[in-house]
Amino acid sequence: MKILKKIALAALVGASMGVFSTSAMAEASDGRIVYPPAEAIDMTVKKIEAALASATSGGDAETIASLTKAASDMSKEINANDKVDIARSRGNTVLKNARNAAKAGNIPEAEQLLRKALQDFTALKGLL
Repeated sequence: MKILKKIALAALVGASMGVFSTSAMAEASDGRIVYPPAEAIDMTVKKIEAALASATSGGDAETIASLTKAASDMSKEINANDKVDIARSRGNTVLKNARNAAKAGNIPEAEQLLRKALQDFTALKGLL
């Protein structure tokens, strides 16, 4: 009887894992927009360019930080493969550092980091 209970429990757990498969639930819901990887990269690059333009034209730190945050949020839409995801993660770290520098009022450092992030995200297209 103990063996039968263990078998039944194992079958139940196996069946429940199959029913709630994450790959089956990975489709986009009705209210969510899914961008192709190249389009998501272009949109992220445009947001980084806007933040960089604000930094070079003497924009205030709060504006630069908010534009950098928007670029960081947009970068999360880039879904292609593992190589792209690793490079995106590295670029996102640079964006986060640029945002922190802008929040601290260090605009030249934020500008330099935004230039690096722009190079990193532009290079992502080569990995597709």
